[in-house]
Amino acid sequence: MSILSVFHAASPELAHKVLTHHDDIKATLAEQGVRFARWDSGARLRPGCAQQEVLDACRAPIDRLMTEHGSAGFAVLSRDGVDPTQADLRDEHVHDTDEVFAVVSGRGQLNLRVGDYVYGVLCEKDDVLVVPAGTRRWLDLGDNPFCLAVRLFGSEQGMQPRFTGDAGARLFAGMNEL
Repeated sequence: MSILSVFHAASPELAHKVLTHHDDIKATLAEQGVRFARWDSGARLRPGCAQQEVLDACRAPIDRLMTEHGSAGFAVLSRDGVDPTQADLRDEHVHDTDEVFAVVSGRGQLNLRVGDYVYGVLCEKDDVLVVPAGTRRWLDLGDNPFCLAVRLFGSEQGMQPRFTGDAGARLFAGMNEL
């Protein structure tokens, strides 16, 4: 089940609003310029598989998403368990282009800092978030990551995260605390 937890910056340990109904999540995020939708990847893949395997299994749905959102850059996030060689995604960052975050299988919590609020979206299979360029964000995959997602960007250069250096992201409840 997809879940949206809304936190005020002054109380990162306690969500003041929690939504579980798709239409409520969609409407609340739309007020912040973030789109929340569903897609059908058509794939039966597990996290941990290689990028080429994802491309082979999901080429048509990925092409549709890329065309629909004008995306030029593509990356696969595939984590099954803790891997110390992988980058820690919990550091707050921004991208210079819109990001389409589409979950193929598993789950991940994408957190968005907008003004005085943080919107923590626990995404599951077939959820799609479209995050505007410049939105401060971080991704939490929990203590035992299990997430396979496609990340699309408006440009190759926009794929590179710019870290804000704000350690406050670590104060907010993560995927395992909700």
